[in-house]
Amino acid sequence: MTLRPVNLDDLPAFHAVMMAAGMDPRSSWSRTTTQDLERSLFSPGAGGFLAVGAGEVLGCVGFRPDGPRTLTLNKLATVPQARRLGVGRALVREVEHVARMGGYGRVLLAVSQFNLEVLPFYEKLGYSVTDDPYAHASPASPSPVVLVRMIDKGNDA
Repeated sequence: MTLRPVNLDDLPAFHAVMMAAGMDPRSSWSRTTTQDLERSLFSPGAGGFLAVGAGEVLGCVGFRPDGPRTLTLNKLATVPQARRLGVGRALVREVEHVARMGGYGRVLLAVSQFNLEVLPFYEKLGYSVTDDPYAHASPASPSPVVLVRMIDKGNDA
């Protein structure tokens, strides 16, 4: 498996992985379009990665700065057949590396109320629930659970 930065030509594949991930249809995730992805992934300071193996896109993740010390991780998804193979963990660690290299002190993310079964995954990676607000919450969805991990300026985890 290799990780590579997402580019504009990757938007359909990125979107397909998100939709294949099987998020609850009540989530704002299910209403995401490729145009939404373009705005999110290619705004100033933002970006994303694809995980590719055997010529197939296995996972995706996005990130964007939220102030001088916070990098927000978003849109983490893996195709069902790639679960439990370390794809999601590798994508999260890549965003943490971007945060470290960019001088951010923490990575923040939000988990939909319709996807709470993923909380143990993030907790195993060192994320903790916080009362911090999530600036990008959809007003059409219940408030998400917000998690944060402080980033050590030293070596990658």
